[in-house]
Amino acid sequence: MDNSEVNGKKKEEGTSILKAAWLIALVTILSKGIGFLRDVVTAKYYGTTWQSDAYFYAYQIPSFAIILLGGVGGPLHSATVAVFSKLIPDLNEKPSEFVNKLYNTFLMASVLFFSVLGILFYIFAPWVMKIIINNGSAAMIALSAQHLRIMTPVFIVGGIVGIYYGLLITYKKFMLPNFSPIMMSLAVIAGCLSVPFMNKVFGWHLSDSNCYILAWATTIGALCQFLLQFPQIRKIGFRFKPNFCFWNNPELKTLIELVFPAILSSTIGQLHIYIDMFFTSSLKDGAWTSLGYANRIFQFPVGILVTAFLVPLFPLFTRLVAKKDEDGIKSYFNKGVGLLFYVAIPIIIGIATVGMDAVRLVFERGEFDYNSSVMVFDALLFLSVSILPYVFRDSITRVYYAYDDAKTPFVVATSSIVLKVLFNFIFITIMGMQIGGITLSTSLVTFYNAIGLGVLMGKKIKLDYKDLFVNLAKMISIGAVSFILCYLTAKWMGIFANSMALPVFEILRISVVSVVLAVSYVAMSLIFKVGYVDEVKDRVLAKLKR
Repeated sequence: MDNSEVNGKKKEEGTSILKAAWLIALVTILSKGIGFLRDVVTAKYYGTTWQSDAYFYAYQIPSFAIILLGGVGGPLHSATVAVFSKLIPDLNEKPSEFVNKLYNTFLMASVLFFSVLGILFYIFAPWVMKIIINNGSAAMIALSAQHLRIMTPVFIVGGIVGIYYGLLITYKKFMLPNFSPIMMSLAVIAGCLSVPFMNKVFGWHLSDSNCYILAWATTIGALCQFLLQFPQIRKIGFRFKPNFCFWNNPELKTLIELVFPAILSSTIGQLHIYIDMFFTSSLKDGAWTSLGYANRIFQFPVGILVTAFLVPLFPLFTRLVAKKDEDGIKSYFNKGVGLLFYVAIPIIIGIATVGMDAVRLVFERGEFDYNSSVMVFDALLFLSVSILPYVFRDSITRVYYAYDDAKTPFVVATSSIVLKVLFNFIFITIMGMQIGGITLSTSLVTFYNAIGLGVLMGKKIKLDYKDLFVNLAKMISIGAVSFILCYLTAKWMGIFANSMALPVFEILRISVVSVVLAVSYVAMSLIFKVGYVDEVKDRVLAKLKR
């Protein structure tokens, strides 16, 4: 194959990745949008109270299974893609008997592992919650344990869904894995609305001050995710037939070698959350609920970006590693991360300038008052600092997985535990920073993880960091100018705050600042020729000419 054919193939593959990224972004926007609506509805009916804290404390444990371990980008999904993409040469054919057998073996191993985990958490729920929220009241710990017991089936579902995600993405079925989390959000929304609906229709006087409906809705939503994906797995050609060939199975061994360190790595990440829970339980009521809302606001744009670009890139990284195409890995890594950096900077600027307006506009109604808005924005502001290292860390982790290396991310994540405890102690206990100290600590730890993974990658491949970070420096410089313009615009508009209705003023200020940000940032990017932006501009112009 000559150079022109190779370049043509790379260009075609790059175009298909961008198309997949756009499609995934659209579905992810829909999914995140409904998830955001879920948070708005939950905030309205449950506010930021110690009861909502109890639910969200308990939710962190099953969410570990359904989101971190079993979600898109989680260990089960990543390991499935890494192994099965090499065993399935033709995606248009049904999986072979060997592949089907491996699928069933891996599925049974996952079900057994997560079943044992779920049973243990059900039995020891009161003790687990007491350790995690040691500074919480006895009533909060007891209520949180009840929530955890209701949600233990989510563990089993999380393991299955993670494998399904991996298989669907291996077969380039990108839409369904990013669509199915909507089921969880819809179940929670339906649960929140059920009590006022029944009270209005039947004249009842029901209440759910202890948030039990949220726990039941979470469990039902997880089951719905499984039910949505199962028919597509069968359509591809996979058939469920229990298989317990756990020994003398090289492919299963490879899967476990990838999954086990990755699960440990995710567990270390979860330990960071548990450390946060421990410190947050000493703060005022509603602090943990506020932190949860701030995290989900953060994940709304950042999750869309990371999912849209990294889901189609990960199988490509795996194939490029198999072909030993280092130039291809460097090229796609820089383009993917460069574009993520480019879009991340305006998000940080937007949060810093009109973030409080956005929080008040979206959440402040019903049980969610101004004090709740202040707590959420305080957490969100310090968390926004982590966006750049966050996207770099998640991107480079996919390269490690493509090299069948889950050990290095685990070691780096493990080494950051002491830092997390230290930063939390300094910011919360010594400096008394309240909830903002928790998210500032998170941002610093994310930065540490990104640096560690970036440096250690040199043992496998010398990525072109110089080009990537030169462009990042340009983006930050341009972003600084845009920030000043947006800040001054927001300040100037504050003069009219008293003469306008609050929601109208917030909408207007967010809209005007967004226009100033978009125009200034994009214009300066084109003037100073920021890398990767011209390529996107050319693709957009080419599409408009068609």
